[in-house]
Amino acid sequence: MLNEQVRQKLIAIAGAEGFKDDPQSLVTHSYDGTPMLQSLPDGVIYPADTAQVSAIMKVLSEHRVPLISRGSGTNLCGGTVPVQGGVVMVMHRMNRILEVDLENLTAVVQPGLNTKQFITHVESLGLFYPPDPSSMSISTLGGNIAECSGGLRGLKYGTTKDYVIGLEAVLPSGEIIRTGGKLMKDVAGYDLTKLLVGSEGTLAVITEATLKLIPPPKAKKTMLAMYKDLYGAARTVSKIIENRIIPATLEFLDNPTIRVVDDFAKLGLPLDMEAILLIEQDGDPATVERDIAMIENICRSENADRIAVAADEEEALKLLTARRSAFTALARLRPTTILEDATVPRSKIADMVMEINRIAKKHDVTICTFGHAGDGNLHPTATTDARDPEEVHRVEAAFEEIFEAAIRLGGTITGEHGVGLVKAPFLEWKVGAAGIEVMKGIKQAFDPFNLLNPGKVFAKESRKRVVIDRG
Repeated sequence: MLNEQVRQKLIAIAGAEGFKDDPQSLVTHSYDGTPMLQSLPDGVIYPADTAQVSAIMKVLSEHRVPLISRGSGTNLCGGTVPVQGGVVMVMHRMNRILEVDLENLTAVVQPGLNTKQFITHVESLGLFYPPDPSSMSISTLGGNIAECSGGLRGLKYGTTKDYVIGLEAVLPSGEIIRTGGKLMKDVAGYDLTKLLVGSEGTLAVITEATLKLIPPPKAKKTMLAMYKDLYGAARTVSKIIENRIIPATLEFLDNPTIRVVDDFAKLGLPLDMEAILLIEQDGDPATVERDIAMIENICRSENADRIAVAADEEEALKLLTARRSAFTALARLRPTTILEDATVPRSKIADMVMEINRIAKKHDVTICTFGHAGDGNLHPTATTDARDPEEVHRVEAAFEEIFEAAIRLGGTITGEHGVGLVKAPFLEWKVGAAGIEVMKGIKQAFDPFNLLNPGKVFAKESRKRVVIDRG
């Protein structure tokens, strides 16, 4: 609970309407998109501008009160749950597009801006911002930057970090720093812009971002390739890339996911397929036609059972929307849905899916798998019930083995969701003890009193590697 002196100082900065500590506000900001995690903050504050963020941080720093910055709370790693109390800073009032520079092809935005709203505005100007997380209808750009969000177009166009070229951010001390700018080249010192992207709110509070825009593709085509052989689908992914074709989208759905998505979206998908690849290519019309023809030949060479090319943009959009709804569709099955994002080299996709299936069977849990096949980012998703502790324990044990399998296959514990609270015990598996110490040194330099999003990224104790029982 905040002492009255701190409370009154925060009200003086943000106004009576900009600070809340009533029970409803505290409960509303005690959880995020991560299931089974909740912790009450001591207050919620809504800054209107960078100056207010700076003033708030000075007060909290003086009194050693933790701060958790937050957008829409769609993250899936417990990244915005206030596990050590403190103040949740909600950025929704800072939601403007400050500038779209048509000469430099850049935009300057505030962190509370809705992702889809920004993309729609940019496209209305004849420009393109590629990062497209599945949560983009709800998520904010500040949250995307904090987590370095990916999306369906990540294979060809990259992720959020590839489009953030400048930042304004407030340090825990209240000092304001500016990094990068409207520059395509800048090697003046350490790259603080890239360091802050994906730092999960643990180093600074982002208050403004300069984003790179690009010309939109002139044409696009979307197709489905359906397989009764999982390895045929996986080989197709590798062979497409080997042939120097980089699709805009190359998505994977396993059979359980196909069934659930079809029931949700009513697409009429064949339910006897072991895997479906959703493939989209964009670019110049001639290049798109050539690539789609080559991809279709590759799919046939790997024994695709059926191939269907979307007849028009409306049908293509319907397919892509259905893929984006996979999590929503799965969430209808059971009271609790746990979505993870283990990532492996794309040549190991089939091996990883088989491992996921084996592990799920071993622990007697239901796990459906879909994801971004082109960049090896898979989303094993468990449907369970938080009211059944024994079942939840089995799900957690299964995911621990899934993370181990991903590491063993040359992958990582998270491709786009972030570490947060959920993955913190496993971070050392990926970066090693020395890597953890380097990261802790960076955290100490930015945040010596551990006020920003404490309890995230660094676990009190790293989890020991499991030895997978193949029996």
